[in-house]
Amino acid sequence: MTKTTIISLLGIVLLSFTIKTDFLGEQKKYERVRIAIKEKQGLLEKTLKENQISIGNLNLLLVAYKDNDLLEIYAKNKQDGAYKKILSYEVCSRSGQLGPKRKSGDGQVPEGFYHIDRFNPTSNFYLSLGLSYPNLADKRKSKASNLGGGIFVHGSCVTIGCLPMTDDYIKEIYLLAVYARNNGQNKIPVYIFPFKMTDQNMKTYKAKHKGNKELISFWDNLKIGYGKFIKDSKELNIKVAENGDYIY
Repeated sequence: MTKTTIISLLGIVLLSFTIKTDFLGEQKKYERVRIAIKEKQGLLEKTLKENQISIGNLNLLLVAYKDNDLLEIYAKNKQDGAYKKILSYEVCSRSGQLGPKRKSGDGQVPEGFYHIDRFNPTSNFYLSLGLSYPNLADKRKSKASNLGGGIFVHGSCVTIGCLPMTDDYIKEIYLLAVYARNNGQNKIPVYIFPFKMTDQNMKTYKAKHKGNKELISFWDNLKIGYGKFIKDSKELNIKVAENGDYIY
């Protein structure tokens, strides 16, 4: 291998490393992200410091409870095993009913285990974080030819199947996600539960939906993951069975 070839290969490696680690720099090109940094970074750094977490070492995990209209933000340093709940936000509007999203146009907010798969700094809803709906479980559970998509955590206070947080709050959530992504967290988990799935709540909600065996079975499966996360505060290791059930 010639000296020129080695130098070229090193250049490609360095360029690749730069691209992967300068996500923040790319996001700063957009005015709304710069505004979020100006308005919110001090507050977020203070919150993280109070929880012994560095913004340059941040990993993130989001948990939503549909019937509570609640989004909780969990964070940790990359090297830590367990997450800490650091912030809670009210979801300001909701469409659909309890139960998973199974097709396009049903107005449902999904239920299950997802991750942030795209960032939109020029969203029609100010800033938005795309969710990986439909996931493999959704695809295996649904009989619809079109499951839909375009589910986001976003600004504004209107929704069809998304989690709207207002323009003010999305600045904080989006900025935290940008820093986590910049720190190498390529898949930020987002867990969406129908409600806080305690034993007592399960009894109450099952009674309300006792005629819907498919829904109750789905919730029983979801509750296992809920219990594991609440107990350990760690990211779940999830696989999907042939019938679409989650395997933990």
